Amino acid sequence: MTYFKTGSRILGIAESYRKGDRYAVLAGVVYRLDRGFDGVWYRLNTVGGLDSTENILWLIREMGREDINAILLSGVVISWYNIVDLERIHRETGLPLIAITYEETEGIARYIMQMPRWEDRLLLYLRLGPRKEAYLNGHRIYIRTIGITEGEAIRLLRRLTPEGRIPRPISIASMAAYAAAELLRRCHKEFINP
Repeated sequence: MTYFKTGSRILGIAESYRKGDRYAVLAGVVYRLDRGFDGVWYRLNTVGGLDSTENILWLIREMGREDINAILLSGVVISWYNIVDLERIHRETGLPLIAITYEETEGIARYIMQMPRWEDRLLLYLRLGPRKEAYLNGHRIYIRTIGITEGEAIRLLRRLTPEGRIPRPISIASMAAYAAAELLRRCHKEFINP
């Protein structure tokens, strides 16, 4: 059983990009269960690439934090089918991992099969396994968990989500990623595809 204390630190990771961007911005935010914000880190991720897992692992290593107790990911099919290998992240960090999505998706495999290197993408996607339906504050969400039971994951998510359906570490990471992506679009032309 995983027990999270008031001072436990949760790493929330989210992204931001727009159609036409060459890169997505990944933001990692450390959030304490006592509702304290404890830092933010960034990494670029290739839109339509296959580097999301490596970039998330780089971001975690670059943080140099030994006090992270769990990881929350906003999605696993990110940056235009740049699919995250949850097993690898869990294996290399040793941390419990919860991936959250908010919408029902049907037939995503057919879209993956239209992408370059679709065989690699499809294999990664199929290895993710099915999502489980859960509820936060009356809102339906979908989760995948590794290194933590579904029940423990839902209890943790409820502590991190005082209202709505988006846990605080992810909502803060989303805002941070959005702000950084907006700045990059204005300052660096190579951020946007020609």
